[in-house]
Amino acid sequence: MSKGNKEKSNQNQLEANSKIDAIKQLIFGENMAEYSQEFDTLKKELEKRRHELTDYIDDTRKELMTAIDNLSTDVNIRISDLEESLNDKATSLDEKKVDKSQLGNLLIKLGESIKS
Repeated sequence: MSKGNKEKSNQNQLEANSKIDAIKQLIFGENMAEYSQEFDTLKKELEKRRHELTDYIDDTRKELMTAIDNLSTDVNIRISDLEESLNDKATSLDEKKVDKSQLGNLLIKLGESIKS
C-alpha cells in the first residue's frame, strides 16, 4: 500500500470516528459522561466482587483441605486401633486354642495309663 493510500485510509478512519462521536453526542448528549462514569463504577464494583469471591473460594478450599486431612488422620488412627485390636484378639484365640497334635498325644497317654 502506498503512502498516499495509507494517509487516505487513516483520514477516512478519523472521519468515521468523528461521525460516530457526533452521533453518540446527538443520541446521548449530556448524559454520555454520566453513563461512562456509571459504567466505570460498575466495572470497579464487579472487579471488587470478583476479588472477594476469589478470596472466599481460596479460604473455602483451604478449610476443606484441612478438614480432609483431619478426617484422613482420624480414619488412619481408627484403622490402626482396629488392626491392633484384631491382632490382640487373634493372639488371645491362639492361646486359648488347643493344639490337636498335643491333645491327641495326651489322650493316647491317658488311654495307656487307664489300660495299665
